[in-house]
Amino acid sequence: MAQLLALCSSEFFLLFTFSAHAGAADDSLFRGQSLSGGQTMVSRGGKVELGFFAPGNSSKYYIGIWYKVSKQPVVWVANREKPVASASSSELTLAEDGNLVLRLKDSKKRIWSSNSSSSLASNSTVAVLLDDGNLVLKDNITSDTLWQSFDHPTNAWLPGAKLGYNKLTGQDWFLTSWRNPEDPSPGMFTMEFDPNGSDQFYLVRDRRHRYATSGLWNGDTFTGIPEIKSNHFVDYSQVTNTNVNEFSYRVRDTAYTHYLLIDFTGELRRQRWDNDAKVMLQFFSLPRDPCDVDGRCGPFGSCNNFTTAPCQCFQGFNPRSSNEWALGDYTGGCVRRTPLRCGERDGFLELPNTQPPANPVRMSTIGGREECRTACLRNCSCTAYAYQSECSIWQGDLLNLKSLGSSNGAESGAIYLRVDASELADNYHKDRKKTATIVVGAVSGVAVIAVVVLLLALRYRKGATVGASGGVQGPIIAFDYKLIRKATKGFSEKLGRGSFGSVFKGEIPDSGAIAVKRLESIRQGEKQFRMEVSTIGTIHHVNLVRLRGFCCEGDKRLLVYDYMPMGSLDSVLFADDREALDWKKRYRIALGIARGLAYLHERCRECIMHCDIKPENILLDMDMCPKIADFGMAKLLGREFSRVLTTVRGTIGYLAPEWITGSAITPKADVYSFGLMLHEIVSGSRNTETREEWNRFYFPLWAAIKLQEGDTLCLLDPRLKGKADEEELSRVCRIACWCIQDLECSRPSMGEVVQQLEGVLDVSIPPIPALLKKLVDDESSEDNHYYTTI
Repeated sequence: MAQLLALCSSEFFLLFTFSAHAGAADDSLFRGQSLSGGQTMVSRGGKVELGFFAPGNSSKYYIGIWYKVSKQPVVWVANREKPVASASSSELTLAEDGNLVLRLKDSKKRIWSSNSSSSLASNSTVAVLLDDGNLVLKDNITSDTLWQSFDHPTNAWLPGAKLGYNKLTGQDWFLTSWRNPEDPSPGMFTMEFDPNGSDQFYLVRDRRHRYATSGLWNGDTFTGIPEIKSNHFVDYSQVTNTNVNEFSYRVRDTAYTHYLLIDFTGELRRQRWDNDAKVMLQFFSLPRDPCDVDGRCGPFGSCNNFTTAPCQCFQGFNPRSSNEWALGDYTGGCVRRTPLRCGERDGFLELPNTQPPANPVRMSTIGGREECRTACLRNCSCTAYAYQSECSIWQGDLLNLKSLGSSNGAESGAIYLRVDASELADNYHKDRKKTATIVVGAVSGVAVIAVVVLLLALRYRKGATVGASGGVQGPIIAFDYKLIRKATKGFSEKLGRGSFGSVFKGEIPDSGAIAVKRLESIRQGEKQFRMEVSTIGTIHHVNLVRLRGFCCEGDKRLLVYDYMPMGSLDSVLFADDREALDWKKRYRIALGIARGLAYLHERCRECIMHCDIKPENILLDMDMCPKIADFGMAKLLGREFSRVLTTVRGTIGYLAPEWITGSAITPKADVYSFGLMLHEIVSGSRNTETREEWNRFYFPLWAAIKLQEGDTLCLLDPRLKGKADEEELSRVCRIACWCIQDLECSRPSMGEVVQQLEGVLDVSIPPIPALLKKLVDDESSEDNHYYTTI
């Protein structure tokens, strides 16, 4: 009788609800109800919405779930492979069999169905849209979940949803990208957990080609992506055994809109809505270099991070689909304008500074570049060749060509792409016509040019360049030694000492004050001189000191810089006779240094590792803007390499552990030095100094311990008397401790440090570095002395 009453009451409840909700569905859809046109379901908390949508300028409609913020990011699509032509002539309904069904109104033809295998033909079945973005079919009496959208993810990983696999049930939960911004059908990129059982996920093209990995899960974070970890904001969890490996996460504050997305470009992104700024913030992307996405630019497409559009077609090629390229989908690649005819009627287009495709055919018996070219020309299936110590040829379509920046003139670094000779001929005739025009103009102006050259030569010999303010604004200048000596009044006003030399103040008429570094060690100074001129003389950034010029006469080696009136950071930070820097200035200085290092590591044509980051090498202008200086120990790292073996360089007290162990070096060595310097910016003292309030610990160790205890105000320079933004102070201390982690992979990149300092990226509480943990366990003074010297 009780069961009968319950069933009757449920039917009465459903009948009443259907009558009350005939025009709209709120957060629930009951049997016989439907959505059509502009009708939507909105979760109870108002966070997510479900309904028909047409992406971009598309005329096709889909059923999707999106967050109720501006731009309404869609995070789930039902009929992603079967769009409908009209929202008003279609309807989403809870059918008699208990399934959610998208169908055409007139013909009742089913376009999509939840297709649950459960027995759902019950009057108590209801579809509910939850605040976490999950659309569930459940029994309204027992509350049993009969079907849920979380079991069928599309391109977004939402809080509460699981990814991984269950071998017992055969379920595999993974993300699949959209095809392009106007087509949510399954694209070629997926994010999936390793089916072989290792606790990591991969980004994969076409379910076969892996191009990025998260690194192994250590119970707290994925080692290759420190941004994905459990912290005060997000809590990640794992369920694992012989047959199951599932990962999920939850956002501690459910008011936040937060999710991970695999974009149609092949990049995995973690995003969060900033309600104050009304923008979607991106916290990281994987892979770090978008050009590392496998097949990003398609066959015969070249990826280039130095241009606005990431993909280009080579001469003689056009986009396969101009419409797709206009949408940012380059995976279709490029096609030849003129088909190859084979034999001598083909030619080769030189592609300098281009990272070649993988898996070439090696031809070790070929002895030279011309023989390599001939071998490719005679093989009709050969589409490109390169010669660098041995001959390599490629056959078929070329994928993953990547531009490494402007050509450095190294012919051996080029690959040669086979094209029809007519494509080269057209270019040749255009060049001849252009050359003829140039020659006529050159001949008519040769007399003027000769006069100009003569005047410039005389001007240079007289050293007139030194006083020309216009010349100072351009490329670096070769100064006359006598004039530099005069400008510095015989090197009488010494500012300080840098690596391998002293620095003096000078004055150039009409150009202002200068700082001149006079190199004193002939052998080492020559190497440092060349490195500094070649490195900083070709780059420009507001947080890098500007090299005006140099002097190289006999054994005299001088470097001429802009004068920095506030001196070096150490003289401002550690001096007892100067007013202590307030917190806001320290924070701006730290951010400026980070931006300068990020530029060196990530924005230059070649990665530049400074290798000697310390307060003495940070100069301050009149506005206290920091300028990274002293590039004598810098090391260049080509973009095709991830690390380099080199002799130990730098300053004791700021060296990363890999310098001591003799391991190969990466830009993360600079990150480590930056972290140590960041500790000094906070404390206002050298890390190696001891204070009673630090318990006589090495300061970075003391800071790491206090971070675990949640007490950071005690780490602040006592001269500031606690006057600091506590949230900023905590953020800086956390960043500093992450930067000095023992393993390179655990340290952030400088680009990430900038985002963390800017507040774009969250910073979790870091673990105490292993070397420092050793000091915690063994507090002998001998151990402390050892660590303070590295």
